[in-house]
Amino acid sequence: MSFTPPPKRTRRRYSLAEKAALFEAFERLGNANAAARELGFPMLTCYQWLVAAGVDVGAPRRQRHNLVREHYFRLRDSGVHRVDAAKQAGVHIRTAQDWDRGIVKKIHSRIYPDGHVVHYNKSVNVQERLVDGVRISVLEKVLDPRFLSLVEREKIRSFHVQGMSIRSMAQVLGRAASSISRELRRNRVEDVYEPYTAHRVSVTRRQRPKTRKLLTQPMLKAFVQEGLDNQWSPEQISHKLVEEFPDSQEMRVSPETIYQTLYLQARGGLKKEIQSALRTGRTRRKPHNTGLERRPRFADPMVMISERPAEVEDRAVPGHWEGDLIVGTQNRSAIATLVERSTRYVMLAHLSGDHTAETVRDALIKTMQTLPEHLRGSLTWDQGIEMARHKEFSIATDMPVYFCDPASPWQRGSNENTNGLLRQYFPKGTDLSVFGPEDLERVALQLNGRPRKTLGWKNPAECLRDLLVSN
Repeated sequence: MSFTPPPKRTRRRYSLAEKAALFEAFERLGNANAAARELGFPMLTCYQWLVAAGVDVGAPRRQRHNLVREHYFRLRDSGVHRVDAAKQAGVHIRTAQDWDRGIVKKIHSRIYPDGHVVHYNKSVNVQERLVDGVRISVLEKVLDPRFLSLVEREKIRSFHVQGMSIRSMAQVLGRAASSISRELRRNRVEDVYEPYTAHRVSVTRRQRPKTRKLLTQPMLKAFVQEGLDNQWSPEQISHKLVEEFPDSQEMRVSPETIYQTLYLQARGGLKKEIQSALRTGRTRRKPHNTGLERRPRFADPMVMISERPAEVEDRAVPGHWEGDLIVGTQNRSAIATLVERSTRYVMLAHLSGDHTAETVRDALIKTMQTLPEHLRGSLTWDQGIEMARHKEFSIATDMPVYFCDPASPWQRGSNENTNGLLRQYFPKGTDLSVFGPEDLERVALQLNGRPRKTLGWKNPAECLRDLLVSN
């Protein structure tokens, strides 16, 4: 059977004329999304061009808002009724009422002409009024003791004005110094710390449930969607955002946020779309079992991974291997996989007919005997029944076998990662008996020739060759 790697996606190269057409369309339409749709360009690409050129993509919208507001007041000054002026200016009647009353709208807040402020969101409204020259909150919620109270924030401001150190404040208030430092850093406005403002900012930030970031940031959502379409993992997307947008805090999302958004959509009925987005194909999280106490699996006693030498754990000495089986449909066929911990070099052992303990023992002995003696250090395996003859394998190869704890696949993480890569060539649910030794060797060659980040972008074959030459 022949193996052909998936075609690489070629990145489109845009000409200077196409970029100039985007800037012309943006200047004419005043909106980056509309310009991208008109030219048929990806929205994210257009945003990147505009930001790199120093264009403020939000400026046209703000300019249009100011022009509309000026037009509305000109109509009102000429005697036009509020309803008619709002229609001619193209604004909602509620917005026109706020303009006439002198109310200034901010994000989640309304500032009234008499100075009081109303902060609102989906769950709570907090009003602030001036009473005897002091701004107080009309609505005050009783908080859990782990949160800083308004009284504590007033003390923090007083101590801060007096020049008291952060550790001294923490000692007086009975709080951690990091809590005081974080409070002064995060909840100040325009480099000024005010207790009521800080309290309001903290309350607003704490509200739950919050709208997911991917639903409120179209540019961020487009980047994540493009990454998922390219079969990137959420972790790869998260790190790529930092590289592509180093100065934009809005273009940040954690892998967990992406996973939660995907699984939430899957519960809503988008299971097929989620299966194509994630490489695992799962539509719900898989619980991690800690494992229960079990009786000894084999007649020959196992040497557990806790007794493995430290030189194996830190990957300092080459020649120590991790192994496992990948099985085919209905567990009727299997392939033995071996990964060297230091170089990540992969070897695949062909299992003809079955994968009993005797067959696996013979295949592993045959594979390991092809290596020089200094590369036969040890083998780490899980507690599968296929390793029941592990003592006979150790005698034949002079390699000790260490067994992982129950339900602990991360203890042989290199092998688990490699098995995931091998599923691209041997999908789950297929009959693995149709693949011969030549097919396995061809797949191993391709994996060993793939550059790896953990190896400084060398490939495993180069690293193993250097070891053989040096010895």
